[in-house]
Amino acid sequence: MSASGKASNKVEDLKGRVKETTGRATGNKDLESEGKVDQVKAAAKDVGETVKEVGSRAKRLVNP
Repeated sequence: MSASGKASNKVEDLKGRVKETTGRATGNKDLESEGKVDQVKAAAKDVGETVKEVGSRAKRLVNP
């Protein structure tokens, strides 16, 4: 996984946490939900990057 990809996903996750917390504190359910969605998107991107990395490593093992 690239460092920029990790950083980008982390930023998206943190933004989501801020939105969720702000929404919860202000009683804004839409903002709270949006924050949760942002966090899930960031986690999904992390998984996708990990799958690509594992695939790349497996490919190198098969075809050194």
